[in-house]
Amino acid sequence: MSGQINVLVVDDSALVRKIITDLLEIDPRIKVIGTAENGNSAIELNRTLNPDVITLDIEMPVLDGLAALRRIIAENPKPVIMLSVYTRHGAEATFKALEYGAVDFVPKPVSNVSAWAEEIGEQLRTKIKSVYESNILAGGHMFARPSHAPSDDARKQQAPGKDERAFKKTDSSSKIIGIGTSTGGPAALMEIFTNIPKNFPSSILVVQHMPENFTKAFAERLDSTSYLKVKEAEDNDPVLPGCGYIAPGDQHISIEEKNKKLHVRVSRSEKVSGHRPSIDVLFNSLAHTMGRNAIGVIMTGMGRDGAEGIVRIKTAGGRTIAQNEETSVVYGMNRVAIEKGSVDDIVSLSEIPKKIVEYI
Repeated sequence: MSGQINVLVVDDSALVRKIITDLLEIDPRIKVIGTAENGNSAIELNRTLNPDVITLDIEMPVLDGLAALRRIIAENPKPVIMLSVYTRHGAEATFKALEYGAVDFVPKPVSNVSAWAEEIGEQLRTKIKSVYESNILAGGHMFARPSHAPSDDARKQQAPGKDERAFKKTDSSSKIIGIGTSTGGPAALMEIFTNIPKNFPSSILVVQHMPENFTKAFAERLDSTSYLKVKEAEDNDPVLPGCGYIAPGDQHISIEEKNKKLHVRVSRSEKVSGHRPSIDVLFNSLAHTMGRNAIGVIMTGMGRDGAEGIVRIKTAGGRTIAQNEETSVVYGMNRVAIEKGSVDDIVSLSEIPKKIVEYI
């Protein structure tokens, strides 16, 4: 898709609005058609200017970013990229925003704005172009997203469906699942983890390309809405059934067998496929350690990380799943994996948990 991308920039700081505008307009395809200093102004300008993409700060006066986001999604939905500060509170608010319908986020520090600008300029431009060109827009409207995720207690009180009855407490499985994702991944992972059934007899390890200081809060968010016990992975964690392990920011995770028991290994070794954590590192270790008992899932994201690892899992006799183009924010990593011919199933986001259950 070509053509000009019209962007609305929302931040309570005039300096940040100017910096973001300058950063975005380095790319001749991107035009900032308006700026807003609070949530109320953002809602009004979204209505009158009808931008293609919105960048939205979370902490603002009058009406904050979360409240504005919910109104934008309800009234005139657009792909929204959140700007999130490097704090625990900022991380927690970011994951609420993803549940409310934001498609992605870019972190920013609470100080030294000029240094931050150079670091994230290319990242922000790339994400804006990716979500504009993606299938997140259908007929001018976003795919339907829940206005909020159910609380843990509310979800567990819901009538169990077929998958909820799939496992008993005594069930066990030798399978281990690895999931890799990037842009668009946090919201997609929330949906997957929310739909993993009770008494899940296996383990799930996740590489989500995400900055440091966000992965721990993200793991806690997944833990609060899932039957799985989810944590940020630590070196030498035992790999236990019913548990999920999220790769820490800027650290690889892999799996190894020691004294006939499986453990997670965490390291800061060199980047692989341009990333740390790298999906390829996780998938390669699953192929080596688990063989036919490995299940690899490759999802939405830019680039090609994970594609080689999917081939390794398939060659080792394991099962492989890819998220389809229609439900991907960015059809990149999964597209490359599919083109390599080593994907068993290409399914929608909502079908991924069902396919995992089927293989378990």
